[in-house]
Amino acid sequence: MTQLQKITILMRPINLIFALLTYGLGLGIARYLGATILLEPQIFGAAIILLIMAASALLTEYFRPLNEPIHQDETRKERAELRSRLLVISITFLGTATILAILLRSAGFVHLDTAIFLVLFTLLALMNAVPPVRLENRGLGELSTAIQVANFSPTLAFLFQYNNLHRILTVYTLPLLFLALAYYLSTNFPAYSNDLKFERRSLLVSLTWQRAVPIHNILLIGAYLFFVCIPFLGFPLQLVWPALISLPVAAYQVFSLRNLADGAKPNWPLFSAIATAIFGLTAYSLSLTFWLH
Repeated sequence: MTQLQKITILMRPINLIFALLTYGLGLGIARYLGATILLEPQIFGAAIILLIMAASALLTEYFRPLNEPIHQDETRKERAELRSRLLVISITFLGTATILAILLRSAGFVHLDTAIFLVLFTLLALMNAVPPVRLENRGLGELSTAIQVANFSPTLAFLFQYNNLHRILTVYTLPLLFLALAYYLSTNFPAYSNDLKFERRSLLVSLTWQRAVPIHNILLIGAYLFFVCIPFLGFPLQLVWPALISLPVAAYQVFSLRNLADGAKPNWPLFSAIATAIFGLTAYSLSLTFWLH
């Protein structure tokens, strides 16, 4: 594996894909409410989010404790070279994101609400990776990333186009946050033994396996119950039912995890694929729905 491939993997591309899906949802909501989607804030805004999240992921690896390998079978020299590149790339990404934000501000696309959310998003991304806060080491990294993907990404996409917050954002991003948190918690299960070995304080390690299983299932069930209740809050049913397309997959995941907790043999690749599909399919379905209405 080349160093470029290693760095690409360390950027955690699945998080970037999820952020793009929810960014599309924010744009779709703005369009649904009557905003004209402008190309410059659409592209620059997405680039800012992706650059900040990628920089956060790389800084997370840069500040990884020395007893934890970044890659298997790495030598000291390889680790030192990789870490130096991670730092340079992270600073470059953050610098580029800053320049793009300044350009958007100069063009009049960044107002007070947008600036506040952009600053909070950046601070949360950095706190996830950089000491002394480093939420990644406090069992809060998954929650931080879930908030970035499910809440900040669609909200910033919306604000770059609409300039004012709207309650519809809360209605749709809250259940997405539950699904995102369930996904990131589920990613801890295959890595549980390694997390214990290297004393990593993941969300699963913090909660313990016995508590994490019901919490994971409650998050999934709660998300879909919230979606079912949305029409009673005054929103059209056609803007809600696509979110339920992934419900059978989520139901299978709930029973699958219960079986694993009861001692069934795990199939981690399938488990991870299903977890990815639940959030990805839901975010995509909702995004497409708002773009089509």
